Amino acid sequence: MKILSIETSCDDTGVTIMEATGGMTNASFKLLADASNSQIKAHIPYGGVYPALAKREHAKNLPILLEQVLKQAKISDHVAAWRPGRQVKPPVDLIAVTYGPGLEMCLWEGITFAKNLAEKWNVPLMPTDHMEGHIMSSFGKVKKNKKGERKGTFKIPALKTPLLSLLVSGGHTQLIVSKKWMEYEIIGETLDDAVGEAYDKVARMLGLPYPGGPEISKFADMAREQATKKQFSRGVSQADGPRGSATRARVDSDPGKISFSVALPRPMLHSKNFNFSYSGLKTAVLYLIRDLGGLEKLTTEMKQAIALEFENAAIECLIYKTAKAIEQYKIKTLIVGGGVSCNEHLRKEMKKLIGKKITLLMPQKELTGDNSLMIGIAGYLEYIKNKKKVPPLHSIKADGNVKL
Repeated sequence: MKILSIETSCDDTGVTIMEATGGMTNASFKLLADASNSQIKAHIPYGGVYPALAKREHAKNLPILLEQVLKQAKISDHVAAWRPGRQVKPPVDLIAVTYGPGLEMCLWEGITFAKNLAEKWNVPLMPTDHMEGHIMSSFGKVKKNKKGERKGTFKIPALKTPLLSLLVSGGHTQLIVSKKWMEYEIIGETLDDAVGEAYDKVARMLGLPYPGGPEISKFADMAREQATKKQFSRGVSQADGPRGSATRARVDSDPGKISFSVALPRPMLHSKNFNFSYSGLKTAVLYLIRDLGGLEKLTTEMKQAIALEFENAAIECLIYKTAKAIEQYKIKTLIVGGGVSCNEHLRKEMKKLIGKKITLLMPQKELTGDNSLMIGIAGYLEYIKNKKKVPPLHSIKADGNVKL
């Protein structure tokens, strides 16, 4: 069956057409067409996503992207020929659309657009959970052809359970256990800021441009490289005192020979649950910058050192809690998804943690962010799981806070 999938949960507009066959545990997919639009440049002046602007951009981009994927999938002529009552099959067999979580005004744009298409073409509409999409993104495989179009074929592999999913993004930090495939239990989540949100806020404190996550990682990598060359007189992440202690900083009086070390806390690292907290870590960075005289007093080397220690602290919390969950729930498969899963340091540390004992699945970096391909996978599997039953169109609503 052909699936049209739509993603508008935040500031990325995505439309995908795939062909899917098989059941919940052996589904196969062929990517026919994929188009997306990133709004990053539009939101840079605001230092983050401006919801009203994102909503308007979705409304403008959706019809354009739909036309692109219909042409790319070579079914645009079929759409023009199709009319209600004619003995002609609709252009697709199913539409999947993100209904939450996310920014509700953005979600509504995608839902309204999808409802209109579903009604016009007389095809079922499957409301799809954005976070389930991030879990499914690990199975997608895409590459560009000579025309620059995304193509690919992939399938759902046989997975051993219990399965653990670590979902990390600008809006979520969650640990989810699946004792059976496509059954979810959230065992841990952030109590305040998501890890991706903390990255963006710390980047703003350091005067780095939006989006902040990649910028923090870039500065952290610079510090790691310099540390290996012994350009710092001491290991940046080995400041005085144990990990989790109060913030410390030392700067030599000679500006030409900067020796800077810093220790930041690892909030809730040893709590007796699997929850996370990143607000305190973010505040520790704020106080550190204040104690150093403010942003204008920070050198590039100082910013690199702070970025490195922040990233070390943020990722250590994720690794430690994931390791504990693996041990307690006897996990056999680990999936890491969400925008922060493109972080190279996180990916390396996860591989170290897992070794060869557990199956580790992470999405291609092109599929770590919000995308409609993952919504198509999740939407199809939910459609099969629910025995091809879908809710009435009028009942499908945006839910910005929905949980798996």
